[in-house]
Amino acid sequence: MHFITGGAFNGKAKWVRSFYKIKERDDVIWISAYKHQALPMMLHDFGKDLVVLEGAEQWVREISVRSDLKGFREEWKNVLRNWHLWETESPERTLVIIGADITKGIVPVKKEHRNWRDCTGWAFQDIVGLADRVDLIWYGIGQRLK
Repeated sequence: MHFITGGAFNGKAKWVRSFYKIKERDDVIWISAYKHQALPMMLHDFGKDLVVLEGAEQWVREISVRSDLKGFREEWKNVLRNWHLWETESPERTLVIIGADITKGIVPVKKEHRNWRDCTGWAFQDIVGLADRVDLIWYGIGQRLK
């Protein structure tokens, strides 16, 4: 699992396209929350070895809106378990998760926005715990963290 994070509009997707040479591959599926594509609970159906999930913080928001914090944690960990299982079933498979860091700055006033921010922080920590590689992208420049 490879996790890429950084600020909004800081070049994360472009960096991933370059790093994985996406244009030269035919074994890739790119799923984006920014294009209102649904959170894939299972990855087996795609039949691709490289799955890129873009906009993780948006899918976190969807779950956090319909769940309390405990329910969110349970559902998110279940999703991650499914993704991790898919990836570890074959050495050719790679899951790339891209998520914008929304946890910095001023704490939101609205409770639902604070919950989203908190859930995103927990979700990203869970991803990092499973990830083999983590990169932080700021202004198009990558810094490997793990």
